[in-house]
Amino acid sequence: MKKFRFPLFMIHYSLFIFFLGCDSSTSTHKPICPQCNMPIPESKEYSSHLDKQIYFDDVGCLILWTKKEGRESRDAKVFTKDTKEYIKADDAHYTINEQTPMNYGFSAYKKPPPNSIRFDEMQLRMLRGEHMANPKIRKQILGE
Repeated sequence: MKKFRFPLFMIHYSLFIFFLGCDSSTSTHKPICPQCNMPIPESKEYSSHLDKQIYFDDVGCLILWTKKEGRESRDAKVFTKDTKEYIKADDAHYTINEQTPMNYGFSAYKKPPPNSIRFDEMQLRMLRGEHMANPKIRKQILGE
């Protein structure tokens, strides 16, 4: 009967795990939202960023994360649906009833659409839980 060689086994096992973990696609990974841990959609339609380093999939995630981290959300940039560009979050106008990645319903626009709200009100509604992800608010907004 052959004697089991534990150190040799561990070296082979370690190499196997190392190569299994190495993947050439890791250099092209998508950014992840720090609030909800979801990948940022390629369309960027609802995305926002803070300091060009921290990206969010939904403006609602931006509001919740900055509150939790004690950061200022006014300094963020949001991607507008009408002009397809990033502008200051404080300069955008927000609709309250759109389908967004996390179902909060807030979409940014550069030019104010009918019944839009400003940043301060959007932030207040988000922090109060007055968004489309809340079933009671969703029912009120959609009139269901």
